[in-house]
Amino acid sequence: MPFDPRVDAYIESRAEFARPILAWLRARVHAAVPGAEEGIKWSMPFFSHNGRPLANMAAFKAHVSFGFWNRQELATGKEGEAMGQFGRIESLGNLPADAEMEAQIREAAALLDAGVKRARPARAPKPEAEVPLELAEALAKDEAASATFTAFPPGCRREYCEWIAEAKRPETRARRVEEAVSWIREGKRRNWKYENC
Repeated sequence: MPFDPRVDAYIESRAEFARPILAWLRARVHAAVPGAEEGIKWSMPFFSHNGRPLANMAAFKAHVSFGFWNRQELATGKEGEAMGQFGRIESLGNLPADAEMEAQIREAAALLDAGVKRARPARAPKPEAEVPLELAEALAKDEAASATFTAFPPGCRREYCEWIAEAKRPETRARRVEEAVSWIREGKRRNWKYENC
């Protein structure tokens, strides 16, 4: 069943200006991609194609939004002006003509069929953690622990450094350094207790 009664209820519960816009967008999706599935995800109508996310729409107090899942690969509308790619949709006049909108929806579905995945921005690597002085001194006295600590991946070293650095009292910091060196000597990561649960 391509039409979900929850989407009907969503449209009916929105402001009067939004209902015709939402109904038009829904009709364009089904006209362009007859097999599109619909449902509610993240509290808004969501369309998928062959089990993969295609687009979503939402109504707010004074505008509607519509957006494609693979938005970076599509040259559409007013990216960044509001949620979605068509900016603040306040009337049907803010949207492209039927044929143009359906062509964009077909293009988005074709990207899914071609296996194009949503582009995610690359994260900048985190800088190497600053080793607290107490830990550095303790590692300097223990060759095995020092070698193991150096061989750990950066994230693992960071966990130990942050755990020790966040201690507020000197006695807590000293206890954590002692525990850390003991665990590191054994090759254990900071959260070793939870790794094989």
